[in-house]
Amino acid sequence: HVFADQKSQTGLFIRTFGITRATMRIGLANIVYNMRRLLFLERLSASA
Repeated sequence: HVFADQKSQTGLFIRTFGITRATMRIGLANIVYNMRRLLFLERLSASA
């Protein structure tokens, strides 16, 4: 699940000062998840 994967990446809490930094950290976690998912799907289609 998307949120479980992100939680395992960042831990239980986002420890930053300010909403802007927290938003940026969550956004970066989303980008990393999407890139990892894309690589997984590309490998899956290449092996099929």
